[in-house]
Amino acid sequence: MDNIKFGVIMTTLGMGGTLVSLWLLTLVMTALKRAFPERPETPANTAGKEAGK
Repeated sequence: MDNIKFGVIMTTLGMGGTLVSLWLLTLVMTALKRAFPERPETPANTAGKEAGK
């Protein structure tokens, strides 16, 4: 196997590994969003933020 073929194979495997790891991180983030949904802010919580301005 010459250097060009080896370089192309390693580049392809590197890009594929990166895409797979990003896909796995997306799955983890989606699972965390479903496990801990974002709660709407209540008016009692905004009073403290207004006072801090």
